[in-house]
Amino acid sequence: MQPDLNLFSAAVLTPLVGATVAGLGGRLMGDTLAKAVTLLCMGIATLCAIGALWGGWLAGFGHSTVHLAQWVHAGGFDATWTLRFDALSVTMVAMVLVVSLLVHCYSLGYMSHDSMPTYRFFSYLSLFTFAMLMLVSSNDLIQLFFGWEGVGLASYLLIGYWYDRPSATAAAIKAFVVNRVADLFFLVGIGLIYVLFHTVQYDAIFAQVPQVLNAPYTLFGISFRMLEVICLLLFVGAMGKSAQLFLHTWLPDAMEGPTPVSALIHAATMVTAGVFLMARMSPLLEFAPATRTFIILIGATTCFFAATVGMVQPDIKRTIAYSTCSQLGYMFAAVGVGAYQASVFHLTTHAFFKALLFLGAGSVIHAMHDEQNMFKMGGLWKKLPLTYTVMWIGSLALAGVFPFAGYWSKDAILNALWSTGSSASMYAWSLGTITAFLTAFYSWRLIFLVFHGQAADAHARDAAHESPAVMSVPLVLLAFGAVVAGILLAPFYIGTHQIGFWEGAIFNAPDNTIMENLEHVPGLIAILPSLAGLAGIAVAVLCYVLNPVLPTNIARAFGPLYRFLLNKWYFDELYDAIFVRPYAAIARVLWKDGEEGVVEAVPHDMVQAARTSAAQAVKLQTGSIAIYAFTVLAGLVVLLTVALCG
Repeated sequence: MQPDLNLFSAAVLTPLVGATVAGLGGRLMGDTLAKAVTLLCMGIATLCAIGALWGGWLAGFGHSTVHLAQWVHAGGFDATWTLRFDALSVTMVAMVLVVSLLVHCYSLGYMSHDSMPTYRFFSYLSLFTFAMLMLVSSNDLIQLFFGWEGVGLASYLLIGYWYDRPSATAAAIKAFVVNRVADLFFLVGIGLIYVLFHTVQYDAIFAQVPQVLNAPYTLFGISFRMLEVICLLLFVGAMGKSAQLFLHTWLPDAMEGPTPVSALIHAATMVTAGVFLMARMSPLLEFAPATRTFIILIGATTCFFAATVGMVQPDIKRTIAYSTCSQLGYMFAAVGVGAYQASVFHLTTHAFFKALLFLGAGSVIHAMHDEQNMFKMGGLWKKLPLTYTVMWIGSLALAGVFPFAGYWSKDAILNALWSTGSSASMYAWSLGTITAFLTAFYSWRLIFLVFHGQAADAHARDAAHESPAVMSVPLVLLAFGAVVAGILLAPFYIGTHQIGFWEGAIFNAPDNTIMENLEHVPGLIAILPSLAGLAGIAVAVLCYVLNPVLPTNIARAFGPLYRFLLNKWYFDELYDAIFVRPYAAIARVLWKDGEEGVVEAVPHDMVQAARTSAAQAVKLQTGSIAIYAFTVLAGLVVLLTVALCG
């Protein structure tokens, strides 16, 4: 086994050691030691991942596998625990571990005042990280599905970590249920892949694609191309994990968990799983044009929808959460036009500045004693100068301002959408450019409401203080990544070295020249998203610095539209009317009429009948010898009569 493969294996498996030791032995070894174990394991794993990435980059990633153990061997079906070492897996593992390590460090300070022992929390964080690592390092769809469900389980545990809060437990259940709906489609897609290819192993699947391009799938008498059906099912699964429109409703509610959980979910783990799946399955998606058009439409609409909702949210974490939903829309739009490299590039840069924004928001919440309403803040920039600075950096990266990380990746996506030239891609480019304006607007709305203006609570502002070093250092490191990640990674992810860097880990069909066309976009089109971002900042300055009453006047003038956006396009209310209430009504009928009326009533009626019969039988036992003798004589007469007459 090559040294790089050893490092790669250690990077994937070490977080599991930390999660197991802290989770099972935390009560015995104590809170401090359990947290130290998880942090040590995460540090070792991160160093190993960086070493594997560096070695792979120098020597060429190629494609290798690490066999860990036999898993399923039944008839002709075989699945093993095998790690896949290629450019996509190694870069994802390194990104996940770097962000997760910083979140672990940050959590030491953020959770220090929690009333409960936190060894369980750190164990869950490490378990979450391990599940994501298994997902991105998988060599077949069964192992990927194991990691897929693992991040779902870990997110349920972490979102509902404060289980004494009804809102947290409800949010955890909502996330779990919505994702199970999407996962059903994903599981059916895996089943159809096995039916078509007779394997679930990536290389074996990809090698057979040319032979099954026109394989039919008949449903209700209508014939479809089976590849299109499979890719559509896989994408619906990705829609749940990555919170795309119609299956996005769990993501804002996930803010009920501790802020480090929000950072990990939004930056490096759960929501990025869907984008990774699409990039990994690029050899299939390249030959499913109808599905890719659908992906463009969903991604672009999600991008715009989430940005409009983020403009009016009063909660600091929910504003950033809708930003995540919007940025994921960009990534899926890039997948739809075949720019998988640009999608993964934005996923990587987004990990740095989105983790930075969430942890920066956590620093504000920590300073304001768990207050999350931005309208109850204000005037904090002098009290929290470091947090103020990193929030500016994160917002500049999110808005795509040169030379910050988001500029390189988001503009690459918009350029890819423009250069494709189809009606669907132009729809996506238009909404994406408008969203660039909205993103900058709500980002600086957050900054001005939180850090500028008059403090709503002067006492709380005066008591606010900067976070301790254990929280501040991760913020500084993430800010550094938000500044330089784009310019450092662009040549390898989407630039002149991208073919040699990916080495086939991401597939583009011969007629897909989208990555070569990025440099040929007209100058005005290329600079338009940056101009839109600067315009969004200017409008935010006008509304929240120069004329603070303007937003209130606009909200009153456009009351129905404001309420429509504030209530998130009424998706929750719509789903409540379509799904929740009918389900509750059916459950109530089954409970009252089915369980209580039949299941519980029948045994009760039988008991009552036996009791009544026994009560009547008791009356026959009078204790009189004369009556007993008469009864015996009467029975004898009847018996003799029947015998003689017969």
